[in-house]
Formats: sequence, C-alpha cells, structure tokens
Amino acid sequence: MKKLDSEFKYLVDMYEDPYFPTFLVDKLKLHIVKVVHFIEENTYTIEEIQEKLDEMTLAINELQNEFDQNDSEIETVARDSIGTTVEEILHYFELDIDIEEAIREREW
Repeated sequence: MKKLDSEFKYLVDMYEDPYFPTFLVDKLKLHIVKVVHFIEENTYTIEEIQEKLDEMTLAINELQNEFDQNDSEIETVARDSIGTTVEEILHYFELDIDIEEAIREREW
C-alpha cells in the first residue's frame, strides 16, 4: 500500500503568500488530505477516486465566502496552487486522471 511522503508540501504558493489567510489554507488542505487518505486506504476505481475529488472540489467551493470575508479569494494563484498539488498527488499514486477532470466541479 503506497503512502504519500509525510514531507509532501501542500499548496506551497498559497502558504507562501500572505494574501491567503493560513487558517483558510489549512481548511482547504484538509479537504485534499481526505482524498489522499482515501486513496491510501485501499484500491479504488478511477470513478470512486473521481467522486472523492468532486467532493473535495465542492467543499473547496464552499470556502469561497470565508476567503471573501477575510479579504482574500480563491483566484489565479490559488487555482494554480490547488491544481499543482492535486496533480502531484495523482502523479505520485500513478492515477490516470487529467487535472482538469480531477477538479471539474470547481467554481474558482
């Protein structure tokens, strides 16, 4: 059973940019970590993993108001950071899911 390296860096650009409140980036990261734990738990079909990615993306969509309330938003840097993080995870687990498909439910 493959595990993601404990040193893996999530959402690097968002954590490095003070425009994004750390506590909100942490919330966003938790949604991604849930998908990682799901993938690590067992062997799932691509469809089941995509369902979890959709759930993750919808949960991230829900955070947009909180970002707005904290004078921030899920914009270009955030989109790229989320996309890069998810893409690296998919690559690590050798999952054949295109990044655009993986985060297809996004509203950001």
